[in-house]
Amino acid sequence: MLRSGMTRPLRILIPGGYYHVTCRGNERKAIFKDDRDRSVFLEKLQGSLANYQVELHAYVLMSNHFHLMVSTPKGNLSEFMRHFNISYTAAYNRRHGRVGHLYQGRYKAILIDQDSYLLELSRYVHLNPVRIRPYQGKGAKEQIRYLERYRWSSLGGYLRGGNKQPWVHYDMVLGQVGGSRRNYAEYVSDGIGQGYSTPWDDVTGQVVLGEEGFIERIKRMIGERGTKREQPAVRELEATRPEVVLREVARHYGVKGSQITGRRTEQREARAVAMEMMYRHGGISQVEIGKALGGMDYTTVSVERKRLREKTAENKALGRALSEIEDKLLHR
Repeated sequence: MLRSGMTRPLRILIPGGYYHVTCRGNERKAIFKDDRDRSVFLEKLQGSLANYQVELHAYVLMSNHFHLMVSTPKGNLSEFMRHFNISYTAAYNRRHGRVGHLYQGRYKAILIDQDSYLLELSRYVHLNPVRIRPYQGKGAKEQIRYLERYRWSSLGGYLRGGNKQPWVHYDMVLGQVGGSRRNYAEYVSDGIGQGYSTPWDDVTGQVVLGEEGFIERIKRMIGERGTKREQPAVRELEATRPEVVLREVARHYGVKGSQITGRRTEQREARAVAMEMMYRHGGISQVEIGKALGGMDYTTVSVERKRLREKTAENKALGRALSEIEDKLLHR
């Protein structure tokens, strides 16, 4: 089992898998100082894609992070990302006379059900430049014009064939809108004008985004490689009912489950632990976690979980409590 205070999401590496990958700068600092850095980043990305035969379907570079949508015919995402991140970090450090880590921990990768989520995630990736504060509240037309001019994403090739980049694979996403760039442009515009929901609340076990049938196929695929004890990723994908999580947390803290739920509970630490365990093992969204624990909203759940992570970094006893509760849930 992998742990470092809070459990890290496990990798699910499969041939032909589609992934959303993101990586942030260390301490959320910038990973690009100028356009030359961005150009070097894309050069290193192209080289790694070719070396590892990974296919890129969409990307965007922001000031302190990046998003990639890739597929891995050889099931070698980890090798690809290790090579790519090391290559760019070395180039960045040489250019700016620095040493040390550029990124904040490991990259985050979510395995995608391409039939259900690839199109939606491509729009999510491409809309990143207008989700930052200066563009929130701007009119839809102004946001669209900005996106059309934004140089550091794959959107240009989706909107106009003349802007295609030879190392981006457009057909899989465009195939879901009839192969039409005009249809894709309308889809992006609709997301700005009418709003859109981000898909992250639907992620299962922090590692898979897909419909129930897709998740079951992934579980079977992993299970065929060994026993549950040998394949902790299977456990990550197997949802534990919220009431089971609540009962285990209440038992650990020596209270009743009813004492943990509700907005005004005195058992705030236990409630936060229950939120975290439901998120890791319950297969439900933060919205659903809030409902299960007494009608709290998404923001409250998110804030409480963040506070718990911060406390765990300083409080070894709390870290041990989390580990003990998780062990009970995993081996029930």
